[in-house]
Amino acid sequence: MKPTEFNGLFDKVVADYHKFDDIYKECENPYQAGTLEFLLYKKCWIDAVQWHLEDVIRDPQIDPARALEIKRWIDRSNQERTDMVEYIDSFFLDKYKDVKVLPDARINTETPAWAIDRLSILALKIWHMHEQAAREDAAEEHKAKCQEKLNVLLTQRKDLTQGITELLEDIEAGRKYMKVYKQMKMYNDPALNPVLYAKK
Repeated sequence: MKPTEFNGLFDKVVADYHKFDDIYKECENPYQAGTLEFLLYKKCWIDAVQWHLEDVIRDPQIDPARALEIKRWIDRSNQERTDMVEYIDSFFLDKYKDVKVLPDARINTETPAWAIDRLSILALKIWHMHEQAAREDAAEEHKAKCQEKLNVLLTQRKDLTQGITELLEDIEAGRKYMKVYKQMKMYNDPALNPVLYAKK
C-alpha cells in the first residue's frame, strides 16, 4: 500500500463514521487483521470518534457528570490512539527489518506512523471544513472563509503525503532509519501519576 492510497482509506473511514454519526457506534473494520489497511482503518476510526467527543464536551450546557464521563473517554481514546501509532510503526519496522542501512543514514524527527497520524487528522479536518463550506444555512462570508481554509488543508495533505512517500522511500533505500519510541504516558499509570499512587 502506497502513501498516496492512505488518503482514500482515511476518507472512507470518515465517510463510514458519518453514515451513523454516533460516538457509540462500534468500529466495523472491513480489512483483514494484521494488515496495514486494518491498522489504518482502526486508527482513523478512533480519531473520528474522538473528534466528535471533543465537540460534545464543549457544549456549555453539558451536565458535569456527563462532561467527566466524556473527559475520561477522551483520555482512554488518547491512549488507544498512541497505541495504534506504535502498532503502525511496528508494522513498518518489521517491513524494513532486512534493509541494509547506509553508513551515513540519518534518523527522521518523527516516525512514519506519527506523520500518518497527522494525515488521518487531516482527513477529518477536510471532511468537516468541506461541510462548513457547503452549509446552506450559513452566510456567504462564512462559506468563503471555510473554502479558503479547505484549500489550505488540501495543500497540507498533498505536501504531507509527499513527505511520507519520500520518508518511506528513504527508509526502504537505507538512507534513513527508524526506531519505535514508546510514548510512556505517565498520567494513566497508577504507579507514575502522584494523584493516583498517593491514594494507595
